[in-house]
Amino acid sequence: MALNKKKQLLQTKRKLVTQISPKSPISEQYKTIRTNIQFSSIDEEMQTILVTSPGPGEGKSTTVSNLAVVFAQAGKKVLLVDSDLRKPTAHYTFSFTNTFGLTNVLTKQMSFEKAVKGSDVENLDILTSGPIPPNPAELLGSKSMVELTKKLKELYDIILYDTPPVLAVTDAQVLSNMCDGVILVVSSGRTEKETAIKAKELLLGVQAKIAGVVLNNKDIKESSYYYYYGKK
Repeated sequence: MALNKKKQLLQTKRKLVTQISPKSPISEQYKTIRTNIQFSSIDEEMQTILVTSPGPGEGKSTTVSNLAVVFAQAGKKVLLVDSDLRKPTAHYTFSFTNTFGLTNVLTKQMSFEKAVKGSDVENLDILTSGPIPPNPAELLGSKSMVELTKKLKELYDIILYDTPPVLAVTDAQVLSNMCDGVILVVSSGRTEKETAIKAKELLLGVQAKIAGVVLNNKDIKESSYYYYYGKK
């Protein structure tokens, strides 16, 4: 039992490389992504950012968690919202329970102030998903979500949303048009070109503003860059 807990802790630490090894090459690439996001919109600052992927297992949750950390390290007041109401992971990554969270706030069972959790990263708060609901897409597209997003923009400099994969369910599409920008995470050697194109088309179909793409799991031996962020 103790061995399993130690293994889980090590896996979590590897996911949050920006926290445990902020000067590592991979952490530097997350900082590069942060910089590109900050400069991607000249006329209007990107405050609400949705992070998704075409399919499962491509690294979207790891990416959004590390981005949250580097934004907080830059002095921004940051909130990470686990809006993957089907397979949430933020509570594992940041070592929280998930007995309450976003779903409780959206259904008016709890105030945001009571549901939000402060992390051990300065300037970074986490809103875990809360109990998994029977109607995730409806909750994310509700008037309550619109109202919550407006409120969060008054409280935080940066709000990052982790959502389910685009091709699996409609959740990311529903939430994307409430956000200033969308980042699509694809996995090197795993994500097929046609799949990435289809995900992009689905997002553009709901007028989502795709800010860029993160190429994840690129072999560092093949390239000096572990992550690539490109304006679309």
